[in-house]
Amino acid sequence: MQSLDVVGVRMEMPSNNPIVLLRETGGERYLPIWVGAVEATAIAYAQQGVVPPRPLTHDLLRDVLTAVGAPLAEVRITALKEGVFYALLVFESGIEVSARPSDAIALALRAEVPIYGAEEVLDEAGIELPGEEPQEEEVEKFREFLDQISPEDFQ
Repeated sequence: MQSLDVVGVRMEMPSNNPIVLLRETGGERYLPIWVGAVEATAIAYAQQGVVPPRPLTHDLLRDVLTAVGAPLAEVRITALKEGVFYALLVFESGIEVSARPSDAIALALRAEVPIYGAEEVLDEAGIELPGEEPQEEEVEKFREFLDQISPEDFQ
């Protein structure tokens, strides 16, 4: 397993589909994962420190885990099968629960736990972009999108 950092959420052009972009810690490989708009918003909010007036689903799950004494230890992106990524929530108790990577990443950011990617996943879907960081204008476009939406838009 390789340690991954969340670079941010970007909009893939020209389709305008959100992507969460992870980067191999200390490496040059990036792992792009297409996510839904709600999950992209949840990830971006967590990265920007936005605290909504009422808990979003990932905030609620973090709060429930804390309340029942089941701390999350880490998140693992474990597989890529037929274009679909798979992840696990790994608890300090050793229990593992299957999850969508987008939900796992949003929860990991809130719980401040590490994210790991299987070497096989990085070998298959990782992209090497030596010395390149995500383009700031694409990140800014997504921020503008976030400024124009509200939770009611997802009902």
